Amino acid sequence: MRGRWLLRDRPGVLWLLLAHLVSLGHPFVPESRWLMVHLVLLGALTHSVMVWSTHFTNALLKGSPEVDDRRTQSRRLWTLLVGTACVLVGVPTTWWWLTVLGATAVSVAVLDHGRQLGLRLRAALPGRFRTTVHHYLAAACCLPVGAALGATLALGLDDRWHGRVLLAHTMVNLLGWVGLTVTGTLLTLWPTMLRTRMSPGAEARARQALPVFATALVVLVAGALGGWQPLAGIGLALYGLALVWWASGVLTVVRQAPPREFAPASVGAALVWWCGGLVILLVTVATAPGWEEVAARFDLVTPVLAVGFAAQLLTGALSYLMPVVIGGGPRVARAAGDWFNRGAAFRLVTTNLGLLICLLPVPSLVRVLVSVLVLASLAAFVPLMFRAVRAAGRVRREQVAPRAEGSGERPGTVAASGEQTSSPAPRGPATRPTIWSAGRVAAALSTLALAVALAGSATPLLGGGTPADTGAEQVEATGHTEKVTVEARDMHFTPSTLEIEAGDRVVLEVVNADDQAHDLQIAGQQTPRLAPGERATLDLGVIGTEQEGWCTLVGHRQMGMTFSIDVTDPSTPGSGKGSSAEPSRAKVTPDPEATVAEPADPRAPRPPKGDTHEVTLRASELELEVGPGITQQRWTFNDRAPGPTLRGKVGDTFVVTLVNDGSMGHSIDFHAGALAPDRPMRTIGPGESLEYRFTATRAGIWMYHCSTPPMSTHIAAGMHGAVIIEPEGGLPEVDREYVMVQSEVYQAEDGGLTDASAVQAEDPALVTFNGVADQYVQHPLTATVGERVRFWVLNAGPNRPSSFHVIGGQFDTVWFEGGYQLGPRAEGTGSQALGLQPAQGGFVELTFPEAGRYPFVSHVMVDAERGARGVVEVTERDAPGQDVR
Repeated sequence: MRGRWLLRDRPGVLWLLLAHLVSLGHPFVPESRWLMVHLVLLGALTHSVMVWSTHFTNALLKGSPEVDDRRTQSRRLWTLLVGTACVLVGVPTTWWWLTVLGATAVSVAVLDHGRQLGLRLRAALPGRFRTTVHHYLAAACCLPVGAALGATLALGLDDRWHGRVLLAHTMVNLLGWVGLTVTGTLLTLWPTMLRTRMSPGAEARARQALPVFATALVVLVAGALGGWQPLAGIGLALYGLALVWWASGVLTVVRQAPPREFAPASVGAALVWWCGGLVILLVTVATAPGWEEVAARFDLVTPVLAVGFAAQLLTGALSYLMPVVIGGGPRVARAAGDWFNRGAAFRLVTTNLGLLICLLPVPSLVRVLVSVLVLASLAAFVPLMFRAVRAAGRVRREQVAPRAEGSGERPGTVAASGEQTSSPAPRGPATRPTIWSAGRVAAALSTLALAVALAGSATPLLGGGTPADTGAEQVEATGHTEKVTVEARDMHFTPSTLEIEAGDRVVLEVVNADDQAHDLQIAGQQTPRLAPGERATLDLGVIGTEQEGWCTLVGHRQMGMTFSIDVTDPSTPGSGKGSSAEPSRAKVTPDPEATVAEPADPRAPRPPKGDTHEVTLRASELELEVGPGITQQRWTFNDRAPGPTLRGKVGDTFVVTLVNDGSMGHSIDFHAGALAPDRPMRTIGPGESLEYRFTATRAGIWMYHCSTPPMSTHIAAGMHGAVIIEPEGGLPEVDREYVMVQSEVYQAEDGGLTDASAVQAEDPALVTFNGVADQYVQHPLTATVGERVRFWVLNAGPNRPSSFHVIGGQFDTVWFEGGYQLGPRAEGTGSQALGLQPAQGGFVELTFPEAGRYPFVSHVMVDAERGARGVVEVTERDAPGQDVR
């Protein structure tokens, strides 16, 4: 294992470098948070576990070199490297087959690693520290289980399973694969790094703790997968007790030899964060009301385990181990180690205190700037490692040169800077220089304080975009600070009003206790968009005038998500609403020369075969045409507004998978099914999915739509569609079938979002058939004289009624809300219009008596003039150039 070995030394560093690059470019990298975590844990840490557990097994057992030779290890490391790469590509690209392939390769590599450890253990003579290898063998059994659970997560699970599998996957990997390797290794490595003797009872306690660790993991995984939160909590508590017992024997030597170098200090800090993460998880599982909340709270524990524990453990262990395996004697190891100790106190304080600051409810700009400092402190390990390797090589050459010349003179040592020095006496614990000094710690504290101060002072300008008139200059500060927790829940802020005296300083702690994202903008400041369970702090400073705030997500303000600050002194100069102006409503200006580029296909889908229909609907947000020359940011199902028309018959089962590819919470509500709405119609966050299963028991043309509040805005933005359910025995055959879904467009500005205030005022800019105004005027429907044409019509609203009418035509069949009102195919009587309120539908049939152009409209004429119109172009039979539509 001594000397350079690229396959051993480089992949871990490569994964760390990639993790730093993804961190720097995270706004532009898909699934950046997942990638950063897994580049460290699956990439760098798993590679290091494989390499160094093999190294320690060889060192402790002193077995035959033929068992698990370098060629066998290289083959295993290549398998791990390729498998890791496949997983890291497969999950962000949603190529599940590649994810499964990668997880399988990683599992094969680890299982072979465990097999080789077992062979070496069996071939070795009885001796001490065999319990370390037992820890490694138990760890190797955990990773394949964790890999399988991770591949299952990548498949996409609904909220009932996501939190359960996420907890099991994370714990079996972190507490099993990584944790058991750590507890086995530190039995001998921890006192070695501290340059002291092992505690007398350490080996016995490590041996006693192992079966408890294993039992705790089994209980924990069983509780998570079985959906029993108390049992999962018992597993976490049992693991924590075993960890305390292990630590009482292994780690207590730190009292005699406190860390004086970077390596043990970094590993010690990692262990503290490990325990902290375990406590957070235990509290989460014990207090969360359900598994969805367990998954939501993982955002807090992820940086604790990935940065505080994993990254510091890796850099600390490698800082000690790399100089050892380079070889060349104590002076070579010391030359390399001196480089790893460069700026160690500054890096350690910045990393750990900075991470703690990032976990606190500080303004987002403070969190961003401090996290950059934490990242820089961790990233410093990479250039220091290269300098350490160069320094070690220089010392080795200095030692070899006199011997090659036949000199009997003992070579001097080379410091980390490369300057030759005299050979020092061996350094014991009391004589070794320490990395700690008051000046270095003070420098780190000052840097963090400066970052917090700069970011905090910039927050009022950057948080809300522009400064606001808070009246601070017109009043005298009272010196009193009003700190209030504002909770967002059920489309309201609680409390919704805060009364203060003019001159009070106001600090708001905004907590999202809802099931979808919210924010708060007030007094020129704005929180980040908060996911469920997240929180942020707004320091508004001194307030002298009344202020009004709101949630900026489209439609949320109109639903009642407002928050006001009332100043109790009415005589305050400049008193009045400081920031309450309503957004201006822009007018839509159609381009008379423009044409609709991509008209929606109006043809009804053919009845599908079979009794079960599996459908995937993806919620997305993109810019689409809403009229000639007019585009709008639409919220869609499957990149269409309205979404695809589904079809079936009475008795059919629909299995609908909703996938949220958008940037906010969305949901789905199928009127065609009768079932309790609590779970299938719940709002899911970005990146989540759910399964909605229903059986159609009644005929009709049914609406489906997003039911996330404000429902009117989500429907108006395009999140609606139709489901045609035919009655038992089917419907009479017709020559042509068309589907017309009427809906309204509320345009805030050209290309902008839906104007929620216009939705509430029922003032649409356009009214459309199938999402685009006037598209069927420019791209007419077609028919032939004498053909029977059926028009399915659904009024999706959200507000306006519809009166479907074909100018020049008469309906002999009217089917309204699942039943015939006229016909079928009545003689001597007819109907002129199909009247529909929002969420009502039906169909009409007619034949055209002669060739010509037959307009169809909503006979609410103001809406026809807004775009709810089209043309049927009727030709004689066998006329040339007949459109298939």
